[in-house]
Amino acid sequence: MAKIFIVVNEDRFFLSHRKPIAIAARENGFETIIVTKDTGCRSKIEDLGFKMINLPINPTGMNPIQEFRTFLFLYRLYQKEKPDIVHHVGLKNILWGGLAAKLCKIKGVVNAVSGLGGLFNGGLSRTAKGILRIMKYSNDRPNIKVIFQNNDDKSIFLSNSVVNPEQIEFTKGSGIDLKEYSYKPEPETGEIIIIFTARMVKEKGVCDLIDAAELLKPQYKGQIKFILCGRLTPNKSGITMEYMNTHCDGDYICWLGERNDVKQLLENSHIMAFPSYYREGVPKSLIEASAIGRPIITCDSTGCRDVVDNGHNGFLVKPQNPTELADALKELIENRILRQRMGEASREKAEQEFSIEKVIETHLAIYKNLS
Repeated sequence: MAKIFIVVNEDRFFLSHRKPIAIAARENGFETIIVTKDTGCRSKIEDLGFKMINLPINPTGMNPIQEFRTFLFLYRLYQKEKPDIVHHVGLKNILWGGLAAKLCKIKGVVNAVSGLGGLFNGGLSRTAKGILRIMKYSNDRPNIKVIFQNNDDKSIFLSNSVVNPEQIEFTKGSGIDLKEYSYKPEPETGEIIIIFTARMVKEKGVCDLIDAAELLKPQYKGQIKFILCGRLTPNKSGITMEYMNTHCDGDYICWLGERNDVKQLLENSHIMAFPSYYREGVPKSLIEASAIGRPIITCDSTGCRDVVDNGHNGFLVKPQNPTELADALKELIENRILRQRMGEASREKAEQEFSIEKVIETHLAIYKNLS
């Protein structure tokens, strides 16, 4: 039985983005072990029947000692356990896990690029170029597959010779269970709910959405409500508790924090607003909203533009432009028929492009080819 390590930054991300793939791998005869940071969800992973190995990693930090510790841990783990395949999810795991896998001569490597984050915004910094050089070295070997979620990230890797075309695979995001996230018409009564679901990080567009809400407040207070759903983060671009408490009044703008009922919140909403300029992969938030059948307003930026056909199932706006965001929101607020038409188009797009079955099928084919 071939042994697979699925290496993910945090346990909660594994549960939200990679659990169906791991279950399918196990059901298809692979010994599947989860390597991830324990943030309190370990028991949930073990209750699924998986062995979990705690990963020492700071997902958002850049302390050289911490980074070396992560690399050394993966190197020693791969040397000891000798997995047949390692599946790295996210930039740090690809960087250090990929290097460890090459040095340990692991037979098969899958690197899943789930977004490049703020480090790759606005051109390539010296740090970004250094990361690409290390990954180029790690990928220069047989039995490597690199999974991209958008064409922008793929272009960066190709133009810097980090991958060759034969190594590339593609999925539109992490997939969605279209039976669980079934189409629901928008609520017919009450205030129009505009929802945002993500970590409270500046590059996710939280501040821009709040500014847009304030622009609309004089005309629409009492008719619309903004729901912000997501946790704070220690990321250097993370928004503070003080900022959220100052700008969210609990009535017109409500911050709910981290929630486990996102599907129900989406079903009770009318519009998804997600003005991120973060260099996403393909945001799970938008895939979920698409499956439920909601019109989407997001930025014409990496990853986000892959979910919206402008004018068809939503609107693409310029990044960091609250005025343009407010204008797009106003158009949907004022036009119920347009919201419904775009929501139906979102569902159709989800059925055509975001099915979890397609994502699982791609991964299983890769695993079988590498084992």
